[in-house]
Amino acid sequence: MADIQNNPPLAQEVDEKGNLPLVSVRNLSVHFPVGGGFLFGKKKTVKAVSDISLDIYPGETYGLVGESGCGKSTLANTMLGMITPTEGTVYFKGKDLFGVDKKTFTEMRRGMQMIFQDPYSSLNPRFDVLQIIGEPLKIRGGYTDEEIEARVLELLRLVGLSDKDLHRHPSDFSGGQRQRIGIARAIILNPDFLVCDEPVSALDVSVHAQILNLLMKLQKEIGMTYLFISHNLAVVKTICTHMTVMYLGKMMESGKTESIYKNPMHPYTQALLSAVLDIDVDNKKERTILKGDIPSPIDPPIGCRFCQRCPKAMEKCKYIQPETVEVEPGHFVACHLCSGERV
Repeated sequence: MADIQNNPPLAQEVDEKGNLPLVSVRNLSVHFPVGGGFLFGKKKTVKAVSDISLDIYPGETYGLVGESGCGKSTLANTMLGMITPTEGTVYFKGKDLFGVDKKTFTEMRRGMQMIFQDPYSSLNPRFDVLQIIGEPLKIRGGYTDEEIEARVLELLRLVGLSDKDLHRHPSDFSGGQRQRIGIARAIILNPDFLVCDEPVSALDVSVHAQILNLLMKLQKEIGMTYLFISHNLAVVKTICTHMTVMYLGKMMESGKTESIYKNPMHPYTQALLSAVLDIDVDNKKERTILKGDIPSPIDPPIGCRFCQRCPKAMEKCKYIQPETVEVEPGHFVACHLCSGERV
């Protein structure tokens, strides 16, 4: 396995249950070229994801958190093969996703699906429920219309909808019901890996718990592995076993969710957690207010990417990228404060 720089190494070949990683990301970078703005302007590059490594094991829910624009969705889309990485590798079930032939890639992609953020725009308004959910089986081929309809009816019941919904259109449903349709469509090919890209952020708060409970129920019944992208750190704490905190395309902190919530080490993680609402009114915690705006991914800081907003920034943070330090078993932080050097 390639040497990992500025990222957590392979913490272990197998997890506590003896499983190898289902998905492994190694030194992944995704850069997008953009024009200079003039006829002979210098071309620039958006550094959406920079040198990310992580492991996701079978049956777990892995959290990916950070502010808008930090590269979460780009990383997820690359893990699904929808974006070709500039550098690095994605392994799915031990195979290099971008190093296999087209036929093998297509077979691997059937085991990886996504639930989209917006249930309103992700469903074709001209299709009825049978067409929306059954479309992946039609594309795959080898199924009769009767078999497809039977499978769609089975999934409708599984996600809490009715047989009567089979020929209705998306406009007939609420946001939560549309997301249930999206979930049914995502799992119809029995995927091993499911990316949940902020699946409840566009829904009413009253519907959040219903959709999250449904996802957890399906995970237990079907045995899927989730990558859960979210801004809601309270939800991540509840459902995710491991998590990575990203900022401007870089990993700031990574490890077991319990460890990070109990002992957040990176100033950015501390600021995020200080903003989480606590139902314990007697537990008064100091809120960390981050000043300034996120730098442009076209021209990020040459040192720590968080240094311009960090309340604990040192002079070296402006010029030297911090190395990733293992502060406790399986808990990694990319911060000069954790390296023991204060200059």
